[in-house]
Amino acid sequence: MKKNLITLFFVFSVINIFAQTTTNSKPAETNTSTLTDAVSNKAISPLKKVPLDEASILLYDYDGTLFSFDLESETIVWTVKASDSHSEMCANAVTLQDGVVYVPFVNGEIFAIDNQTGTLFWKSRIGNYTDQVVLKDQAPTINNGKLYITTQTQNSSIYALDIKNGSLAWSYKLDALQNHAPVLSFDNKVFTQSGSTFYCFDANTGKIIYQKTFDEAITGKPVTDGENVFVATEKNTLFALSPNKADILWEFKFDENQNNIKNRIFSKDKKIYFAAQGSNVTSVYAVDSKTGTQLWKTDFKDDNIEYITQENDNLWGYTQKKKLFQILLDNGEIVLDKKLTTMPISNIEFPVDDNLLLYYCDAGLISYDLKEQDENMMYMRTSIKDDVYSAFIKIIR
Repeated sequence: MKKNLITLFFVFSVINIFAQTTTNSKPAETNTSTLTDAVSNKAISPLKKVPLDEASILLYDYDGTLFSFDLESETIVWTVKASDSHSEMCANAVTLQDGVVYVPFVNGEIFAIDNQTGTLFWKSRIGNYTDQVVLKDQAPTINNGKLYITTQTQNSSIYALDIKNGSLAWSYKLDALQNHAPVLSFDNKVFTQSGSTFYCFDANTGKIIYQKTFDEAITGKPVTDGENVFVATEKNTLFALSPNKADILWEFKFDENQNNIKNRIFSKDKKIYFAAQGSNVTSVYAVDSKTGTQLWKTDFKDDNIEYITQENDNLWGYTQKKKLFQILLDNGEIVLDKKLTTMPISNIEFPVDDNLLLYYCDAGLISYDLKEQDENMMYMRTSIKDDVYSAFIKIIR
């Protein structure tokens, strides 16, 4: 199934994406809450649970095309694109629940898709912009029958959509024009930030439970340890907040020359792990979620961490200089630090095989053999674009 990366750059097999199933119909039936946040939705078929196509992986390509790729036959199963978009970019992530794929597009469209066939259950559109990026750096948050997401541009708001048909349940206008972080759902509440304001909403009604304004913009996505909520400002402070009222439980100051946590943060076993970028040194921190005490810190000099994630008892990530690394969660020890020949531009996924990990680069899908420390091309694009923003992959399981 796997092919050597160097060989594939010479032996090039063209896969015609455009021969696959596409969706281009326009939505109908409009629900409008205000002039600035109109949401249109079209129910195509009743939403239902779908068995998983476990032989396939979802590839959200950096040109804005989402497709399912069969890893055994190495063929494209189905393809879906936005109805219209002035910009060819992915810039978002997909969410898979009960066999349904929820995908946001930069033009403001959101589709609910059968993971096996690529057919649509419903499609919604936030706003009606054809010349702007409306959804960026978003991963649909789904809980208790609703999908939560935030937008940018003139209609910058948080939205709750009914996952049965994509209709608008509630929305709220946010402070800042740019909202680039996924929404956190926890304890029948949803949390999001906009500019320097942090919001807590009732998940069902959209009623504000509290909002808190900080001295600096909040750029780190909110996470929870199951008890409290954690956010980071654009400079060098991580805050622990109560989920029920605007109380700061503790704050942790990291290196004053570091910032820009963004989505590089997660919680596991009552600890918060995050990566902060810096001009000379970028660091991964582990902090006790109860007390805000630093447990360990691991530095990378003359480089910047682009991405981190956790798998079992390890933290994985990569840097701007193509370094793939693995860190032990319990003590911060680096157990793998490998220079890649390809530059990852997506998240990392871990198949059942413990010796492999997957990521997307500008040329296509890469399988990295941890035992052999070798990069292999599993899917190659028909062309390579310049100035790639991001891609996203999701193993169907």
